[in-house]
Amino acid sequence: MSRTDRLFDVIQILRDGRLHRASDMAQRLDVSVRTIWRDVTTLMASGLPVEGERGVGYILRAPITLPPMLLSAQELDALREGLRLAARAPDAPLARAARKLAKRIAAVTPAPQSDPDQLFGVSGRSENRAPKHLPPLRRAIKARERVTVSYLDPRGFESHRDVCPLALDREGRIATLVSYCEARAGFRVFRMDRIIAVAATGERFSLPQGAGLAEYRAALAKD
Repeated sequence: MSRTDRLFDVIQILRDGRLHRASDMAQRLDVSVRTIWRDVTTLMASGLPVEGERGVGYILRAPITLPPMLLSAQELDALREGLRLAARAPDAPLARAARKLAKRIAAVTPAPQSDPDQLFGVSGRSENRAPKHLPPLRRAIKARERVTVSYLDPRGFESHRDVCPLALDREGRIATLVSYCEARAGFRVFRMDRIIAVAATGERFSLPQGAGLAEYRAALAKD
């Protein structure tokens, strides 16, 4: 068995969300316990949500695969278009991930009628330079951690606010940060091109009732 195949099998074992001992996995895959240790370390280093330690066991904290799906032609076109836009995003890590995913999807789906490179946006070119604070904002949103945003208003005055980041959004061609401001008890939207800096506080936040992203979307739809 190749190492790639074995890593895939380790993931399949962990997919049930239960705690698995390295010795049990080694027996199932007919390898040594040390091999399982090395494989799990590789999976952790690659960013997969695997937790645990030697002598205790390992568990996958979040699903990492999608169930099999049959997509219509229109749904496949929508997926390709979304990846094309993501591949041109100013967030460099996100754009790289979109291009990688586009190539994987292209390998298992019918060829598009137009130029696949054009459709999937795999050229790697970006419309804008990536602001250096985009990746830390994405990490803070996933971790639900409060951040301090340094911001220039339309008049050029600088302010500093502690906010709970909810989502990275786009209004037309303008990228925005949707957040909840606890001090003002309301939603705040910042233009990304006016954000000077983002500082992590290391503090996790818990939103009050009615202050989530779903409520923001609903309020926006009513306007």
